[in-house]
Formats: sequence, structure tokens, C-alpha cells
Amino acid sequence: MRKTLLFRFLALTLLVSSCSSPKNWLYLQDMVPGEEYPVDIKYEATIMRDDRLKITVSGKNPELAIPFNIHGGSFRVGADGDISSYQGPASAQDEGYRVDVDGYIDFPILGKLRVEGLTVTQAIDLIKTRIEEGNYMKDPLVSIEFLNFKYTVLGAISSTGTYSADGDKVTLFEAIARAGGLTQRAKVDKIAVIREVGDSREMYVADLRTKDVFNSPCYYLQQNDIVYVEPKYLKKDAEDRGWQIGTTVLSVVTTICSVIWAVTMLKG
Repeated sequence: MRKTLLFRFLALTLLVSSCSSPKNWLYLQDMVPGEEYPVDIKYEATIMRDDRLKITVSGKNPELAIPFNIHGGSFRVGADGDISSYQGPASAQDEGYRVDVDGYIDFPILGKLRVEGLTVTQAIDLIKTRIEEGNYMKDPLVSIEFLNFKYTVLGAISSTGTYSADGDKVTLFEAIARAGGLTQRAKVDKIAVIREVGDSREMYVADLRTKDVFNSPCYYLQQNDIVYVEPKYLKKDAEDRGWQIGTTVLSVVTTICSVIWAVTMLKG
């Protein structure tokens, strides 16, 4: 009976010492339940080259908006003043307006419009202003949607790849969750987001352990962002080595103490 209890004690000791985990695996460690955290960022996606946009114009007089909603088609004005249109193939309409390499779209009636670098709201205001300045219609209603909002997730993630999103509002946590979550080798404090800004690329690093991630410029993803989750390589950094050595020493000391206690019990 004494030997059985001894073996159980030794097994439990080894299990506890081996299952300890580093604190940095916890997300949002500094958030307190019940405390309010204001949302200061008013996010809007920025239009980039090679984006495809669905742009719809409407108003109080729908017939006046018809020419602005022709994509791959044509329209004509009848003798009675009625406007009719001929739409191109449905697939062409579904592709939307592509932003070319110079940042322009070719919009009906208005011609070339530079939209690269504009937010959705700014692009809407641009089109509305051009329509009103041309006296084509009053108080036009313009809506813009992204048709190809996508991002790529790489590194220590369960399922790497390129993902598409409905709409244009994807958070860093959503991107990671859609990719299956982080693996055991992921560094939670080193999540990099590589972003195209004009003619250059910028990299941001987010720490998922702290609430400060909500104020990071990469918390909301932009079109074509690359999310790279840095893995813990075989060559450990100082923090990893320190935690690993400490855990090993604790396990060895605990085991030695357990053996000494066991020998003492058997002799007694």
C-alpha cells in the first residue's frame, strides 16, 4: 500500500512539473472583466491598385442614374426622353471597376477618376461631387463595396493561405481564427502585418497579450495585407531559454526531493 501511494505521488509530481506553461500564451492579459475600454479607432478601408469596386449610383429620379450604372454596356435616350440601357455580360458587371496601376478607374460619364489612397467615404464624396458639378442629377446616392478584399496568413498558423472576406472590415483576431488559430510554436507577442502603402511596404508588429493591440494600426486589416506569425525556432531566444531552463531545474529538484522522501519512507 505504501509503495502504491509512493508511485502515485511521484507520477503526480512529474505531471505537474511538466505541464506548466509560460504566461505569455494568454491573450489580452491586462484586460479586466467589467471594465470598459473605449473604441477610439474609426476604421475605413483604403482603396488600392488592383482593387475591384462595385459602385452603384441612385437618386430621386432613377432614370437619371442609369448612365452611371452602366459597366460593359451602353444606354440611349429615346424621343420621349426615356433612358434605356443595354447591359453587357453578367460576368463583366460582377467584376466591378478595377483600379489600374496608376490608381484610376474609368467611370461612365465622369471618365477617369483617381481613387487610389482614398477611403470609401472619400471616394463616394468624389463621385457625388463630380455628378453634381456636371449638373447630371441632384443629391445622388453613391455606394461602394469591395469585390476582392483578401489577405494572406503565413507562419506558425494552423492553415496558411490567402483568404477572402465579405465586406472590408476584418480584424487581426478574425484573420487568425479563420486560419485555424495559432500553433504551439507561435510567438503571441510577435504577429507581423506587412502592408502596401503607396509605392512602399510597411511592417507593423502586434502583441496579442495586451489590450494595446486594439489601438494598433494593424488591428484592422487592409486589402492585400500579409499576416506573418513568427514561430519559435529551434534556436530559442533568451526568454524561451530562461523559461525552459527554469522548468527543467524545477523538475529535477522536485524529482530529487521526491526520491529522497521515498527512500526515507521505505527505510522508515
